[in-house]
Amino acid sequence: MSFILTAISRPIALSTSRVASRATLATGATAAAEILEDVFTEQMEEVASQEKKPNPLEYALSVKTPVNTWTKEEIKAIYDTPLMDLMHYAQVQHRRFQQPSEVQLCTLMNIKTGGCTEDCKYCAQSQRYNTGVKAERIIQVDEVIEAAKEAKANGSTRFCMGAAWREMKGRKSNLKKIKEMITAVHDLGMESCVTLGMVDKDQATELKSAGLTAYNHNIDTYKEHYPKVISTRSFDDRLKTFKNVQGSGLKACTGGILGLGETQEDRVSFLYTLATMDQHPESLPINRLVPIKGTPMYEEVKNKQVEVDEIVRTIATARLVMPTSIIRLAAGRYTMKEAEQVMCFMAGCNAIFTGKKMLTTMCNGWDEDKAMLAKWGLKPMESFKYKPREVAFGA
Repeated sequence: MSFILTAISRPIALSTSRVASRATLATGATAAAEILEDVFTEQMEEVASQEKKPNPLEYALSVKTPVNTWTKEEIKAIYDTPLMDLMHYAQVQHRRFQQPSEVQLCTLMNIKTGGCTEDCKYCAQSQRYNTGVKAERIIQVDEVIEAAKEAKANGSTRFCMGAAWREMKGRKSNLKKIKEMITAVHDLGMESCVTLGMVDKDQATELKSAGLTAYNHNIDTYKEHYPKVISTRSFDDRLKTFKNVQGSGLKACTGGILGLGETQEDRVSFLYTLATMDQHPESLPINRLVPIKGTPMYEEVKNKQVEVDEIVRTIATARLVMPTSIIRLAAGRYTMKEAEQVMCFMAGCNAIFTGKKMLTTMCNGWDEDKAMLAKWGLKPMESFKYKPREVAFGA
């Protein structure tokens, strides 16, 4: 009987009736011990069967609604799937929850350039670095309206506005002007998004009251890698803004940048952070770093551009574990060939930035993007019509 005491790592309730029924058919101490050992083995096998987790990829494809109980190990197992298989399963997941032919066209406008007090090592708009970007005042509402009209005429359905600020604290007059911009964009029949740095819940609520659709605040990378990129704002500060945005009822747009010197493990952890949030981001931008001369990051990674297969792998994994989020191929897309961009669409990407310019870097133009989408059987998503399936197709 000593084997039972040493083998059990936690209490196992032996079935008295099963032992008794078998004991009636056997005599002697040896037979009784054998019966007990048989029952113990069976029950241990039952426990092991109950505790065995399904294959993470199979589990992802079986869920009927999004889940946020992923472990880092499960996401890594999905991320490490051979790329052709990973893309295939990501496309299957995409079709379960999304309209597979629709791509959201977004246009981004810099409404307040340069002069940011943060030390993000990749950013041309930090006042700490000599990048040739000059600090400017916030632009006028009329300029935004004209730019939004042009974007709408060219097929964009979400108009995004960015300001190079650390936070909105103490910016009441600017907040008032931005609310006017948001309302004007909304009145054009377009969705709107802003990225203004950190905001509290009251500020987010004010923006929502003006008609704002979504608020962007990227986490950039994984928490452990984050201090190597930024020191003037903590990772938890970013998560707090994310919660403030969702708490106000706004849609949250948050993603990251690939190519900041992170490892594959960091990318898995980045996806784990997003996939285990109480509510997944409404949209998830994936940026390919464009190293800008004058920034510290330029010297660190100028000859280490992240490979396309890593971008595709990240997008595909994101699609599998966050099936209802919009996944947006954002900054750096102009460095990718058309076939490489299409691989991203096949992996589950369903949004792009298009137009004249990003915040400080180049952007693919409307005409070339519309031609690309038409060639591959894709079409622009309509404003305010995005609605992923709440329950997977065929479930």
